[in-house]
Amino acid sequence: MTIFKKLLAASALLLLTQFAYGQTVTVATAASVRYAMDELAADFHQQYPKWQLRVVYGSSGKLTAQIQNGAPFDLFYAADMHWPQLLEKGGFAATKTQPYAVGRLVLWHPGSTQPIALDDLASASVHRLAIAQPSHAPYGLRAQQVLQAKGLWQKVQSKLVFGENIGQTAQMVKSGAAQMGLVALSLVKTPDVDPKTYQLVDASLHQPLVQGFIVTKQGEKNAGAKLFVTFMHSPKAAKVLEKHGFQTPN
Repeated sequence: MTIFKKLLAASALLLLTQFAYGQTVTVATAASVRYAMDELAADFHQQYPKWQLRVVYGSSGKLTAQIQNGAPFDLFYAADMHWPQLLEKGGFAATKTQPYAVGRLVLWHPGSTQPIALDDLASASVHRLAIAQPSHAPYGLRAQQVLQAKGLWQKVQSKLVFGENIGQTAQMVKSGAAQMGLVALSLVKTPDVDPKTYQLVDASLHQPLVQGFIVTKQGEKNAGAKLFVTFMHSPKAAKVLEKHGFQTPN
């Protein structure tokens, strides 16, 4: 192959790469939204076959740090309003933070189908209680607020095990590494979990779990990102979110 042909082939490959990249929307998403987002991504691709969603899951705090350090995310769907607002204030957002869902916290106890009172978490029968890291996972912070509101925070310190995000926390409970845990409703509202093994936590015991999103500076010129934002405001997307245990904001 001549040098000219090699350059031509390289140029064509570069163009194809750029074309392919232009058809992708990369979405940083809180772990609490995993099951809903998997379904939403499939529905979005079905409605807009030209576009593919690449979804990266994690805790909202860790994803925020990645965006601050240049991670190529077009959209950020967080588990609260604080983290996207922090990015907005720092100049990393192309839009204002808007709510897209309201989450709920549950006490999940796979070993029992009988309701368990929060006060019982301090009893000797409970050995390991999983929550997400409060410092960077909104559901973990809300779990801490619940335990503090009930006067249990100090009493359960020796029992606490921490997940890096709420998805890992739910996995710790599911695997038996933790006896029970304070996790997202959206992660247990699945066909393989007996609804008798979890109960909603009184939402007045913690700050609201209003979940917000932004278009990042990276995604400002991505037409697919704008399409997905519009899609997420559709009745179809609202039904998916509600199916997975989220309320839609007023």
